[in-house]
Amino acid sequence: MLFLINFAHFFEQCDFMGDKKLFIETYGCQMNFSDSEIVASILKNDGFEIIDNKDDATVILINTCSIRDHAEQRIRRRLSELKSLKKRNPDLQIGLIGCMAERMKEEVFEKHPEVDIVAGPDSYRSLPELIAQAAMGQAAANTILSEEETYAEIQPVRLHSNGISAFISIMRGCQNFCSYCVVPYTRGKERSRSPQTIVNEAKELFEKGYYEVTLLGQNVNSYQWEEAGKIVRFPDLITMVGDIHPDLRVRFTTSHPKDLSDDLIRAIAGHENICNAIHLAVQSGNDRILHKMNRKYTRAYYLERVAAIRKQIPDCGISTDIIVGFCSETEDEFQDTLSLVREVGFDSAFMFKYSERPNTMAQRQFEDDVPEEEKLRRLDLLVQLQQEMSLESNRRDIGKIVRVLIEGTSKKNKKMLMGRDGRNKVVVFQTVDTSLKGYVDVTINDCTSATLIGTLL
Repeated sequence: MLFLINFAHFFEQCDFMGDKKLFIETYGCQMNFSDSEIVASILKNDGFEIIDNKDDATVILINTCSIRDHAEQRIRRRLSELKSLKKRNPDLQIGLIGCMAERMKEEVFEKHPEVDIVAGPDSYRSLPELIAQAAMGQAAANTILSEEETYAEIQPVRLHSNGISAFISIMRGCQNFCSYCVVPYTRGKERSRSPQTIVNEAKELFEKGYYEVTLLGQNVNSYQWEEAGKIVRFPDLITMVGDIHPDLRVRFTTSHPKDLSDDLIRAIAGHENICNAIHLAVQSGNDRILHKMNRKYTRAYYLERVAAIRKQIPDCGISTDIIVGFCSETEDEFQDTLSLVREVGFDSAFMFKYSERPNTMAQRQFEDDVPEEEKLRRLDLLVQLQQEMSLESNRRDIGKIVRVLIEGTSKKNKKMLMGRDGRNKVVVFQTVDTSLKGYVDVTINDCTSATLIGTLL
């Protein structure tokens, strides 16, 4: 591993970079987009201008995802494309940051000589020094994971925000160690951020005109902060954020079923501005596969949690993640997943075929023995079924009036506005005034499997 030498005082005396122009490209989950905003803040404080055109940049950072091989292949292709930029501008610095950087560490320099900087998710504070070190012609890396880093006091630069909704990271890391997942190895031990810094960030966003915040974590349900003998858990935290103002809508993601408490369900039910939307990743509908995935719950327990949600919040939107073709999954076990999808009737789902990741428990202990064509067949059947479930869910909304937070104009029709309701369903509607902002009531009169179509009330 390459270790960072702190030349900070020396760097202050010298101008290695000339113009400091930063371009950040982000891949993967919402946590990565949130991290890019933290990186932008750190480097902006170091004198960098954040720009939208990579051709004018002096430093390009690629914030990476390792959750599936497909994600890493996209990033590898992107690095190859950036080689031409580096040929035209030898002084350009290219950095690989985030989960893929953490997983590969110094191997990045061997496989991608165009990369000058490697930084893991817990080392973003060292980026100014790493950039200066690379400007001296040295490969610069810091992939040391931390048990304490939360970037709590850093005010993110809202790169990916529409000025209406924003992400707030409430915790980092994960220690569930699902057998297929690389996240605990790339993001380290789970640790929570001070609740007061979270509430203060949400208040500041509301005061700046934001209508919605999404609380982010690998497993927000296990959030816990202890100070002066008082313990704040996730139901307490989301209540604190929800109490800021009735017009501040609060979302959260993502939830692990084993930690979804009745207290959290009651907190959502008791606040109109905490969205009736829970993303509850199931991954499989078969107990043997769930055990092999190390998910720590059974099919029956998952269905009991869904029933508890619907008892307290009858109109709650429930979405999920599902993996097909996990190691040794049989056809009958796959059918168990399809039957669970029918039984729950998810509003939407993220669906994937199993992708073996290096150094995970599954890669070390199990054979990836479901043929690729079989994985694709199962995925296709699952996608078809979920589209039917989504369409059924949306058809039940026809005739209803839903409250929508406007996010902007529709991508397909600039004469229509789009937004989301409290269940996280996308709603489009026609209006003569496309400058409308905030909350509106919309009557739903049509739908597709992905979108509700309505009329402004």
